[in-house]
Amino acid sequence: MDTIGRPATALALTLGLFAVPLLATEAAAAPAGDAVIINEAYVNGGSSNAPYRNKFVELYNTGSTPVSLEGWSIQYRSATGTSSPTAVAALSGTIAPKSFYLVQGSSNGSTGAALPAPDLASGALNFSGTKGTIVLAKSTAALSPLATGSVVNDSRVADLIGYGPTNTFETAAGPAPSSTSDPRSIDRTAHRDTDVNADDFALTSTVTPQNTSSPADDGGSGNPGPAPTPLPPDYRTIEDIQGTGDSSPLASSTVSTRGKVTAVYPSGGFNGYYIQTPGTGGTIDFGTHTASSGIFVSSSATVGQVKAGDHVQVRGTVQESFGLTQISVPAGGATVLPDAAPEVKGALVGLPAEPHREALEGMLVTPQGPFTVTDNYNLNKYGELGVTDGTSPLLSPTTQAEPGAAAAAAAASNSAHTVTLDDGSTTNFLSSATTKAIPLPWLTATDPVRVGSPVAFTTDVVFDYRNSLWKFQPLTQLTRDNAATVKPASFGATRPAAPAAVGGTVQIGTFNVLNYFTTTGDTLGNCTFYSDREGNPITVSGGCDARGAANAANLERQRAKIVAAVNKTTADVLALNEVENSLWFGKDRDDALSRLVLALNASAPGTWDYVRSPNARPGSEDVIRTAFIYRVAAVEPVGTSVILDDPAFSNARQPLAQSFKAKGAADSAKFLAIANHFKSKSGSGATGANADQGDGQGAYNADRVAQAKALVAFAAQQQAAQGTDKVFLLGDFNAYAKEDPVKEILAAGYSKTHPALGKQSYAFGGAVGSLDHVFASPAAASAVTGQDVWNINSPEPVAFEYSRYNYNATLFYAPDQYRASDHDPILVGANL
Repeated sequence: MDTIGRPATALALTLGLFAVPLLATEAAAAPAGDAVIINEAYVNGGSSNAPYRNKFVELYNTGSTPVSLEGWSIQYRSATGTSSPTAVAALSGTIAPKSFYLVQGSSNGSTGAALPAPDLASGALNFSGTKGTIVLAKSTAALSPLATGSVVNDSRVADLIGYGPTNTFETAAGPAPSSTSDPRSIDRTAHRDTDVNADDFALTSTVTPQNTSSPADDGGSGNPGPAPTPLPPDYRTIEDIQGTGDSSPLASSTVSTRGKVTAVYPSGGFNGYYIQTPGTGGTIDFGTHTASSGIFVSSSATVGQVKAGDHVQVRGTVQESFGLTQISVPAGGATVLPDAAPEVKGALVGLPAEPHREALEGMLVTPQGPFTVTDNYNLNKYGELGVTDGTSPLLSPTTQAEPGAAAAAAAASNSAHTVTLDDGSTTNFLSSATTKAIPLPWLTATDPVRVGSPVAFTTDVVFDYRNSLWKFQPLTQLTRDNAATVKPASFGATRPAAPAAVGGTVQIGTFNVLNYFTTTGDTLGNCTFYSDREGNPITVSGGCDARGAANAANLERQRAKIVAAVNKTTADVLALNEVENSLWFGKDRDDALSRLVLALNASAPGTWDYVRSPNARPGSEDVIRTAFIYRVAAVEPVGTSVILDDPAFSNARQPLAQSFKAKGAADSAKFLAIANHFKSKSGSGATGANADQGDGQGAYNADRVAQAKALVAFAAQQQAAQGTDKVFLLGDFNAYAKEDPVKEILAAGYSKTHPALGKQSYAFGGAVGSLDHVFASPAAASAVTGQDVWNINSPEPVAFEYSRYNYNATLFYAPDQYRASDHDPILVGANL
């Protein structure tokens, strides 16, 4: 080692580079005259992919005179060792100037060639393949104690290399192979020894064991390369700055640090770049990994001066910016260093989970799958996606767990298993005409990124924390123009062209058609509108009783999608929700429904008909209603429809009952269907028992339970009145599988016809579940032959909905079935 002094640094335990705080203020320098150094270490001999069968340490004499190695040794200590070394191999002989000395160690297996004749062989030298400390000692006695951290002024040490997450090293630990199958060695650059293992060593696939018989090497005209740039007095490692907690122990301090640039964001609003300690990354050992090796540099003044791969030194103020540790660097505070530095590798991790997320903040990550899209709601607003580990999206808490503590635990688990895949920008694509004119970065009209789509990462990402979310960031802002090279992931196709076969002689379904209003907002006074990027009204936002399309053009777009979806179902009887109750607009109650049937029949007249409203109606009804349509060739109504008039539904839609039979069958073969739409979970105006109880069921749960009780009683009354024991309760119950209203119906003897944990019909809050159900009485359930949730709506990005027509520079609308609504149709086949 030379005698170049360095300011001390404290290197906290970190991913790929671990240490305890230094024990003195000056980095180690061997006594003058020590010219022999550790030149190369190969720690995976004999393993899979190994070029050589044995591990080795290669020494080199940088001086101009021979050095006797009598009384010297190679000593090895494990990465976590604090006392005696695990192995000592005594050396002998002499090493000539500019010459080598080869020490052979143990072997992991039989792979690889034999080493050149070693100058010493010791099977006791069994180095770890990923972390540890190798000491060239001027003693054959075990060095004990040997200080952890940067070994300081120990006259017994001629040279030392700590590699990987070890507790003993020179200033900063050197790089390490990622695993025992990594064929690379740890090689010193141009025989240079600056007392900084991280600067002096790099991984190389050119493994070159040399012994005392090998040709002498002066490093190329005797020049060991340019002197490294000195460390400034306020230097701190990135690991020191990050610390081991949620916030930096150096917050508000002005410091200097160094790192390799991994990601740069000159546009998009980040105005900065990420740097990471050279040589770090790869395989993670969370047993010892407690601080991050990466950090964000917030610097609009210097972001244009750096590029990915640069080795830089920055000086600025440590800050906590809404939970993200960063360094704010002013103009003149960044320097691209000429010093060689080992490359950074992506951390090989799955979805980072607590308590390890802080220890990865700002680091390059190579995500280890599988991953699945679980949330795409903000795709057309912020250009971000929620992804989860595994092969399916997350389930809403009360779909999988009982309300209360179990549901809260499920919600916490969902959060822990979600990370946001961002676009490297702060752009809100819906905030103004300017941002709406920017093509969305992830989404194209032909490549929907659906909930449930498998995610395949194609590049590394940076793991960071913004907007109270842990995120994967691309390595620069993702745009439509650079997507071919910057986009870090691709998504598997999952769109179903048709529903699955459900069998049966009759097929029954339910479909929420998302506020289908033929009374458009422009025909009423006081309506306000949601508008497209050019200011054209698209849908009603308030001010009037209409809830759907703003005008005829948008109604036609909405209707085209509904027609495509309904005509491609296999339903013979279809219960509809959220159809306009035309009485509110001075028209026949069935006006909107009849217009929908006309549109359904446009290409095949006479295919569909609708169930007429009965004469007996409640005194007060909602502006939306339930309804039935049916295929004329398959089924026919028996008797007239009946609307339940019960005070339990004063804030919901009254159930509609109708008996049907297969076309031409006897009346005795009829079955009863009841269409439902319970009170929503919205908390507006909810008080007392209806207030959100915090148990996962949302607001108005008490009213939904009362509605379930009233429905069960109504179904029993209608079953007796109409003379059938085959009853189906269909619709949007605004309750997930484990919630009280569903339990109330099941307790009355009904069963769910579609699997509780199979396909789901609705997506909300980064999870999926079914608010829509088909329940069957025992006699009806015995006739069921199959069921399907046709996932054409809830998994689709909202950008494909008619209500988002021309919201972005890319036109996503198509007159097909996809995103015809926010709920998916459910279909049930039965032998009736």
